[in-house]
Amino acid sequence: MSAHIGLEGLSIGGVAERMQMSKSGVFSHFGSREELQISVIREYFTRFEQEVFYPALQSPRGLPRLNALFDNWMQRVTVELQSGCIFISGAVEFDDRPGAVRDALEVSVQAWLTALRTAVAQARDCGHLSASADVSQLVFEIHGLILSLHYEARFMRDSASISRARQGFKNILLRYGVPETATG
Repeated sequence: MSAHIGLEGLSIGGVAERMQMSKSGVFSHFGSREELQISVIREYFTRFEQEVFYPALQSPRGLPRLNALFDNWMQRVTVELQSGCIFISGAVEFDDRPGAVRDALEVSVQAWLTALRTAVAQARDCGHLSASADVSQLVFEIHGLILSLHYEARFMRDSASISRARQGFKNILLRYGVPETATG
């Protein structure tokens, strides 16, 4: 629901109607609209971790894990193309609005980017990426692929954007990789 209407569109009344509960019942559970929004962000992040991050930890450190993270993220994106991404829509809604909702969004996105940064650093440290590879630059480029994918696929309705994002990831690995390991 929140992915379609955005965090700003969430309301106690809307949730009550959707859940077939009373407004007071929903209010007693969350206490405020802001707490409802924060709860949605936390739940979204938990699902993101379960679908993207934790399964990738089963892969060996280095390029296999980085590939798994990206593949899992792409799988998640294919679902989000229908419903939207709370991290992206929330960033647009709350980018210049200080407060607890923005803070919860930032903490969630920062946690994910830190996990991605760790995977990139491990791939470099394992010798799967060039020793001179700038970890922050790689994370920026990989994250940029996902942001571009959402824009191109959802807003522009470009069906080729998923394959372009996958090719973009391969190009990043080729550019920063060690020739015998960069293709994964």
